[in-house]
Amino acid sequence: MEATSKQKKANRARFFAHLSPLGLAGLVTVFLIAVLAIFAPWIVPHDPFQIDATQRLIPPAWMENGSSLHWLGTDHLGRDVLSRLIYGGRVSLFVGIVSVVIAGFIGLTLGLASGYLGGWLDALIMRFVDAMLAIPTLLLVLVAMVMLEPSIATLILIIGLTSWVQYTRVVRGEVLSVKEREFVQSANTLGASNTYIVRKHILPNVLSSFIVIATIGIGTAILTESSLSFLGFGVQPPDITWGGMLNDGRNYLATSWWVATFPGIAITVTVLSFTFLGDWLRDLLDPRFIRGGIKDDK
Repeated sequence: MEATSKQKKANRARFFAHLSPLGLAGLVTVFLIAVLAIFAPWIVPHDPFQIDATQRLIPPAWMENGSSLHWLGTDHLGRDVLSRLIYGGRVSLFVGIVSVVIAGFIGLTLGLASGYLGGWLDALIMRFVDAMLAIPTLLLVLVAMVMLEPSIATLILIIGLTSWVQYTRVVRGEVLSVKEREFVQSANTLGASNTYIVRKHILPNVLSSFIVIATIGIGTAILTESSLSFLGFGVQPPDITWGGMLNDGRNYLATSWWVATFPGIAITVTVLSFTFLGDWLRDLLDPRFIRGGIKDDK
């Protein structure tokens, strides 16, 4: 019992040793953004869709001629920037998370099949991956959005179907390494089925890398959605997105900088937070760290 207690204390010490300030900041920021997005209807101080020509382009509250009713000012149609910023986070997070689920499922499935089965299937999948890598992702998404009717569902589907390549490559590489280990060879010798080996031995050992890529992928998907919305090919009004807010405010940068600046800051902070979180998870889920004791505890 005493040895077990000491081991648990050692595990906790190793865990907190890998808790970087940037990783913690990313985790807290992502959590706060998620809470604001989920509870937006009850948090926003004003109706984000309400147009009031008498309140147009009011500066933030701390500036001259600013109003305490509009902390971050109003846009060219008199809509509250803070309220629209909070609502915009709902769309950005939804698009980012769902598109990564789609891309992750495709990439994980193809990576497992390619790495474990090998042969002609591996060659076929990897040649398709090479072809996808030869085309700039943003350009491919942009062409697809021009050809199809712009909507949230279309945007999610397109981003998901064009960003699975990185998952496939990383998972395949991990599978090629894991399937040569002794416990997998032993399971093969004992006559275990391929499905059992993949589910019980291969998949648990590649999930850590997959989770790290998926975390960073959410930030990339948010950036892609914002870019397309800024160009006018993403989510269409009246739905609110940070990229759309940037597009609305680009003509007022010289006189009313806050209309475009705050959505730009929101995009930057969100993407950086997911990146910091992904980097921290990469260190935390490193196999050398796991072997150090944090996951050896029964």
